[in-house]
Amino acid sequence: MTPVEVCQGDSPIVLGMPHTGTHVPAEIAADLNGRGQGLDDTDWHIHRLYDGLLPGATTVRATFHRYVVDANRDPSGVSLYPGQNTTGLVPLTDFDGQDIWTTAPDTAATEARRSAFHAPYHSALLAELKRVRDLHGVAILYDCHSIRSRIPFLFDGTLPDFNIGTNLGATCDPQIERAVQQICSDAEGYSSTTNGRFKGGWTTRRYGRPETGVHAIQMELAQSTYLTDEAAPWSYDAIKAARLRPHLGNILNTLAELALTLGGKS
Repeated sequence: MTPVEVCQGDSPIVLGMPHTGTHVPAEIAADLNGRGQGLDDTDWHIHRLYDGLLPGATTVRATFHRYVVDANRDPSGVSLYPGQNTTGLVPLTDFDGQDIWTTAPDTAATEARRSAFHAPYHSALLAELKRVRDLHGVAILYDCHSIRSRIPFLFDGTLPDFNIGTNLGATCDPQIERAVQQICSDAEGYSSTTNGRFKGGWTTRRYGRPETGVHAIQMELAQSTYLTDEAAPWSYDAIKAARLRPHLGNILNTLAELALTLGGKS
């Protein structure tokens, strides 16, 4: 299986999906314990949730699981959230702080995974951002994520439904952040926050360079908004998703319109 799937489009929007993959090579799966083999920390069904919301959007999707190597972590191993509980480039625990390996990867294994999986994903993502920027004069990376709404190891209480991350406004034009905030705050029955517990992962922070014409924003959705239960078997709830998808579509279409203004090209 290839480590990354790319679907090219002609829109100024690129959807990044680093955590929807569930592929774990057999030799790596053999080293996971029973808890790790459950793959609980997947961004379950995110590619299905966003499918078809913006015709022409480019999608870059990792097929490998984040336990193999996390495509949204700094390859140097530097923490995104110093002083807070989080997981690393190759997670040693799950989001509940529980061990996931019978035999944890050593430094050499981690580097091999970075080279075989993490690097190809980001090479593909960078190539698509450059291609789209060349077409439109601007590219907007919308990084798609989801997570359980209650994870005491990572954050207190219940997570809002929409969690917008722009690294405190550094990764995109202010118009982009404001537009997404407005749509989320206007979404009846949903809660939202900006740059709360999730300020944008390594992907958003690395590629979001507004001065170069590449903007990035992360959306971390509470999985309660579209899953039947936030537990195995992690079933997609078509009724919940049908209620949520119009808001996500509104976000993507609004960003596509904004991009044309920011890029100065039609």
